[in-house]
Amino acid sequence: MLMIRRLLVFSTAFTLMLTLPATVRAADSDKTAIEQTVGDEAVITVSGQTVTVNGGQGETLEVVSLTGRRMLTVKIESPAQRIELNIPKGCYILKVGKIVRKVTIR
Repeated sequence: MLMIRRLLVFSTAFTLMLTLPATVRAADSDKTAIEQTVGDEAVITVSGQTVTVNGGQGETLEVVSLTGRRMLTVKIESPAQRIELNIPKGCYILKVGKIVRKVTIR
């Protein structure tokens, strides 16, 4: 009985892991950087108040607060572009093309 329960928990966790569309990787411990990737599309990296978008050329970066207020809209003009957000600390939604992520700016 215990073995079956463990097997079910493991298989459920493994299935959920396979269905996640993004890869999240934390960098240095003193700098909180999160890199998220979906397929061959853009890569969004957030470190402090700086957002780096790789592979999103021709797309638009939209930064929206959790209340729905559009904080910033920037056209991505180069294959790897860094953007200083200069917005208050808090949780925001970043959108580049089809990629939508919730991030915390500290």
